[in-house]
Amino acid sequence: MPGIVGLITKLPRERAERELATMLGTLRHESFYVTGTWIDESLGVYVGWSVQKDSFADGMPLSNETGDVVLVFAGEEFPEVGTAARLTARGHKLDSAEASYLVHLYEDDPSFPASLNGFFHGLLVDRVRGTATLMNDRYGMQRLYYHESKDAFYFAAEAKAVLAVRPELRSVDPASLGELIAMNAVLENRSLFQGISVMPGASLWRFRNGAIEHKGAYFHPEEWETQTALDADTYYGELRKVFVRNLPRYFTGRQRVAMSLTGGLDTRAVMAWYKGPAGSLPCYTFGGIYRDCQDVLVARQVARTCEQPHQVIEAGADFLSRFPQLAERTVYLTDGCADVSCAPPFYVCQQAREIAPVRMTGNYGDQILRRFRAFKPSALAADIFRPEMLAHITAARETYIRIADTHPLSFSAFRQTAWHHSSLFALERSQVSQRSPFLDNDVVRTNFRAPASVAENNIARLRLIADGNSALRQIRTDIGVGGRNEVFPGAIVRRYQDFTFKAEYAYDHGMPQWVARVDHALSPFHLERLFLGRHKYYHFRVWYRDRLSKYVQEMLLDPLALSRPYLDRKAVESMVRGHLTGGRNYTNEIHTLLSLELLHRLFMHAG
Repeated sequence: MPGIVGLITKLPRERAERELATMLGTLRHESFYVTGTWIDESLGVYVGWSVQKDSFADGMPLSNETGDVVLVFAGEEFPEVGTAARLTARGHKLDSAEASYLVHLYEDDPSFPASLNGFFHGLLVDRVRGTATLMNDRYGMQRLYYHESKDAFYFAAEAKAVLAVRPELRSVDPASLGELIAMNAVLENRSLFQGISVMPGASLWRFRNGAIEHKGAYFHPEEWETQTALDADTYYGELRKVFVRNLPRYFTGRQRVAMSLTGGLDTRAVMAWYKGPAGSLPCYTFGGIYRDCQDVLVARQVARTCEQPHQVIEAGADFLSRFPQLAERTVYLTDGCADVSCAPPFYVCQQAREIAPVRMTGNYGDQILRRFRAFKPSALAADIFRPEMLAHITAARETYIRIADTHPLSFSAFRQTAWHHSSLFALERSQVSQRSPFLDNDVVRTNFRAPASVAENNIARLRLIADGNSALRQIRTDIGVGGRNEVFPGAIVRRYQDFTFKAEYAYDHGMPQWVARVDHALSPFHLERLFLGRHKYYHFRVWYRDRLSKYVQEMLLDPLALSRPYLDRKAVESMVRGHLTGGRNYTNEIHTLLSLELLHRLFMHAG
């Protein structure tokens, strides 16, 4: 993912520069990335950056008029309208970089960076005060890994950058591995690697004379949790005000924006209040190989109603032929935190960049407005792991229960984002700049004032859509919510869509073992054509069994893979063969084992 790397140290400049160059080299993933470095030897600051060309953060480093203040920033920020103009009116001289105003905002705003709105991290150097300050966004979405050694403080957008200069850290933390296996997430600001941690969201860490001086935070969730609650109508009025006011900020900038449109309510709320001219907003939806899924069907109708162009990005034959490479890149780019099941969104984001480098989404709408929990411990076949690892998996589940015991919206906004969503965000951001108005500071702050009933229904979002574009309110969602159908009552449509959704899940990765045996017996009839592709665009159970079976076999039945110390060799062999012959369903276990094997090959054995 584009971001910053560096070290703060009193090491000799030659060695520090050499390590900085090595770290930066690990972040040059694409030809459309731009990189650079900045050094202040007297302060012991060595920082580099990797950004997408022409993106918000292109143009680093930023400096004030005297050069006393320097900021290296990665990510995006969505300020109040007129912020740059106000700074100019106060005598600041902004340059051509889109983010130029940020360094001047630091000089004018004593609460900086608390006023920043977006996903970001950065390093601010104040030569007058003799300090360097590391910071990140309050949601922890733009990760910043760090390692403290006796002679340097290392920081990086990707853990592999630290591993490149500190190879002795190429050791997996067993507790983190247990969490990754249990829930595809590493909790409590740890990484997969011993000695490397993740900066908590809203960090503000100050350095002086090449060493850490203070680890602080500019924001605490309690500040929003303790606001006065509103009644339903007053809450909706506030939500509508801030959503409508702030949404245009997410369509600004030098880069072209396209809408990643689904059949749900969140992207439709964005479309309802997008007031650009007809034909100005390209829209796309991810589709599969069997048929147009509900997302495609509904999104096409929404785009047509808004008079915007729409196209389908298909994860089909080309995706399957490239799956081994895509799976490897998925694990590599996320430092092992995203499993191979995230290869489809990585692939479609590669294609989406051809349409526009900025991907506007409705992501996190459910998490913020409905307080939806997007991750939890899953149940894998326990016999494939040895008792020592099972103990860590059990401990991971207990940790989850403990961290979930908090304000439900704080869990969604500040823990789920940092420890779960950030991995997929990093993967997708390696290709496109991803935006969502549902993690706008004002929107999240307002939702902390919502009455409890709001989380139980879709009324607020349906009102938001109707108020922005009443025609969109008439279109049912992919699961039959809202809209109007003159032929079938809404309840019947919802039940039918709910049935097809559950049937597809049951036929795909959720298929019970006994049904898998029946399905195998009926395989000549290709029942997958009956169930798959109605709601999802990827179908790993049948892919692993058929088109990807050779890859699965070569990866997981390899003698070295079977020798991993936390695996039971016989159980893994039986599990893989059971799935590949079609009589059993171990889709989730194969996701996990493929990802763990790639983790070993890419990080543990790499030089």
